Amino acid sequence: MLMKINDIRISAIGGTICSIWASISLGDVLQTALTAALGTLVSFATSRLLAKLGKRKR
Repeated sequence: MLMKINDIRISAIGGTICSIWASISLGDVLQTALTAALGTLVSFATSRLLAKLGKRKR
């Protein structure tokens, strides 16, 4: 039997996902999550500060 194109694509995608999954550690995921959370907090605080400063000048 010949493999269908969809079967080959699914196999390639599955192999890619498995190889990526093996190279990512829990520490990397946690560091990324903490960095994203910190960036969100800094962005929020900066926007609030700029909004307050904009109101004072008016």
